[in-house]
Amino acid sequence: MKGKLLVIGFGPGDEKHITGRAKEAIQESDIIIGYKTYVDLIKGLITGKQIISTGMTEEVSRAQEAVKQAELGYTVAVISSGDAGVYGMAGLVYEVLIEKGWKKDSGVEVEVVPGISAINSCAALLGAPVMHDACTISLSDHLTPWSLIEKRIEAAAQADFVIALYNPKSGRRTRQIMEAQKILLKYRSPDTPVGLVKSAFRDSQKIVLTNLQEMLEHEIGMLTTVLIGNSSTFFYDGLIITPRGYQRKYTLNQAIQPLKPHQRLQKAAEPWALEQMEDVTPVNKKLVTPTSVKESPRELAEEALQMILGENDGPSQGLMVKQDFQSIFEVAVSPGVANKKFTATQMVILSEIVGEEGVMEYTQDHYMKLQILTSKPDEIVEKLTAANFLIAPVGDVLTVKACDFCDGEKKDSIPYADELQERLGGMELPKELKLGVNGCGMACYGAVKEDIGIVYRKGAFDLFLGAKTAGRTAHPGQIVAEGIAPDQIVGVIEGIVQEYKQKAYPNERFYKFFKRVKEVQGFVYQDITPNLKIEAAVCGE
Repeated sequence: MKGKLLVIGFGPGDEKHITGRAKEAIQESDIIIGYKTYVDLIKGLITGKQIISTGMTEEVSRAQEAVKQAELGYTVAVISSGDAGVYGMAGLVYEVLIEKGWKKDSGVEVEVVPGISAINSCAALLGAPVMHDACTISLSDHLTPWSLIEKRIEAAAQADFVIALYNPKSGRRTRQIMEAQKILLKYRSPDTPVGLVKSAFRDSQKIVLTNLQEMLEHEIGMLTTVLIGNSSTFFYDGLIITPRGYQRKYTLNQAIQPLKPHQRLQKAAEPWALEQMEDVTPVNKKLVTPTSVKESPRELAEEALQMILGENDGPSQGLMVKQDFQSIFEVAVSPGVANKKFTATQMVILSEIVGEEGVMEYTQDHYMKLQILTSKPDEIVEKLTAANFLIAPVGDVLTVKACDFCDGEKKDSIPYADELQERLGGMELPKELKLGVNGCGMACYGAVKEDIGIVYRKGAFDLFLGAKTAGRTAHPGQIVAEGIAPDQIVGVIEGIVQEYKQKAYPNERFYKFFKRVKEVQGFVYQDITPNLKIEAAVCGE
């Protein structure tokens, strides 16, 4: 039986602002999947439902789990505050489906249930600030390069859009809102009205009216939406109003209008009318031939579209060039599973690939993590492969962390580490999983401190599962087997990883999974943590 995916936007969170269809969709669902904060906002509507919640920045795992459950036949609600199609989960759910070869007619059914986005809910609290052309820009550079965000702010500022800034600031991202203000002040008056709305229509709602010059003097955080007016926006009696432009067409304080509807469309009444082209001088004369000055705006727009699509064979052909879209490409590289030595040539190649704008970070897992702004990731992979790098994805994947086997002296178990890397390295999982491999009983590279650890001793492998590497209750993995034959170890590890992949919750670390299910591939969990009362840490651990 086919399942169904319901991608639901529930608006600000207040039940009065959740649409009737959204409430119906939630009730139809077997499973609710969402960010913990969002789940708490609608907890009154999801009583008795199976709930899978994860933390911030774990949208991909939520989308993957939703698709998996729908393919198993369940009706799954993926919830987002605001509108699911505006910085919400709708696009990501479709991306995960498309990667799996989903087709609309034959795959699981998908319904996107719209909600009230922050730009709309915040505008309603402020008055009418988005009555004219407006845009939304997220200041989070987690998924979009800051250089591209700057261009978008610059373009919106120049074009006099009313602007809604989403994700303006967080505990770690503090400079972006300051940079945005600098750009806007280049084009707009310091007195431009600004509205700061935190947690619209929620218990912690807070509204501040300020201006562009002074807006940073007020509290701004991740739950704040910043609405910035255009050149005609004004304050009135505690409200922010952006006129639509009717005063140019009508006399608002007269019951009887001086112009009838058909008269308002005449050139004298509306000089900006679409088809009026006399005395219009093209801004970019290079793109317009002498004859095209008499063309209508519609004809000019169609000509521009043809140029973009490469279908124009006239004199303007080739003058408009499409840009390659650049994104941040993340990849992990190392000299090898056992080899820990970079050559000078490899370091030069890394430097050339990363350049001045990229980031190269050495990690505790003995690889370099690269972040490169590029539109051609395949070319980067080719260069790294040619330089004999071991290449692996970054994120919630399996990472093989092996010792150097005493610089190759204790080499008997290296082939098994290489095979594990080849078969399992980079596998997508519910949460990052580290597989540690040590070549002797000393275990000096800390295999017993990883999620899964194997130690080669006396011609066979000892197996450790479920280490907790961080926090005041940190502990090593528990030994669950000794003397596993070398020709069996790869199959044993593969079985454990596959069971974790299939049965773990999104964002569930391996030690939590092992503790929850009690048994993995026949290996039984034992509680080895000391029976102590541990006070909660300030950071929440």
